Amino acid sequence: MNFLPNLISSAKPEKQEIAPSVFHRPISSVEGPASPENCSRRGFLQTAAGGTVAGLLTAVGMEFAAPDSIQAQSTLSPDAALQELMNGNQRFTSNRLKAFDEDLGMLKQNTAEKQEPFAAVLSCADSRVPVELVFDQSIGHIFVTRVAGNVVTSEIIASLEYGAAVLGTKVILVMGHGNCGAVKATIQAKEVPGQISALYPHIQPAVDQAGSNLEAATKANAKIQAALLREASTVVAGLVKEGKLKVVAGYYDVLSGSVTLLE
Repeated sequence: MNFLPNLISSAKPEKQEIAPSVFHRPISSVEGPASPENCSRRGFLQTAAGGTVAGLLTAVGMEFAAPDSIQAQSTLSPDAALQELMNGNQRFTSNRLKAFDEDLGMLKQNTAEKQEPFAAVLSCADSRVPVELVFDQSIGHIFVTRVAGNVVTSEIIASLEYGAAVLGTKVILVMGHGNCGAVKATIQAKEVPGQISALYPHIQPAVDQAGSNLEAATKANAKIQAALLREASTVVAGLVKEGKLKVVAGYYDVLSGSVTLLE
């Protein structure tokens, strides 16, 4: 895909130099003294940096579970996990939400010690995109990462690798949305305060591809970020190749509430 070299080359050099330190800095400097929990995190980060997921994954069933039987510790195939997200969005748009009917006390009890979400979503930080609500899912069901412009950075990759390799998510949805301010700002390329413009290099390839049409550029950005995630992460790429994970792009219409898959 010809946009990937452009995206990588457009990033600031210092960012490329700093990114590896996410995996190599001493755990004690970011997570406190050594503990069994911190040691397990250290093991994951070292394994992720080496580009292997061997030993991290457990075998899971590939049977399809009916949407009404979904619980926080469900095991689904990648296709079934994506279908459950879309089924939830259909309930959301038709005002038939069921997530709030679930026993939240039981969910909190079941997820207090561990989490096994069936899906991960990379969305924009926009307040109009409440991910769990959009997909009618409750506590422990979706592993959510959010950043303005739903862009892929080393920190986002690390988070989604953890979700897939350690927590067992079966699908990653990169979701753009209508009237995205980050994409709009990149199109306008005006001077902005602080570090807001740091988002521009990540989104610019989509603007170059789609032009000044906001919706087209937003959809292009979601597809580009999904492709970058598949290619920049050896962990994600390996799971996709083995058929254990799907990475797809989508677009959320903030007016209708509907999510459309772009790939």
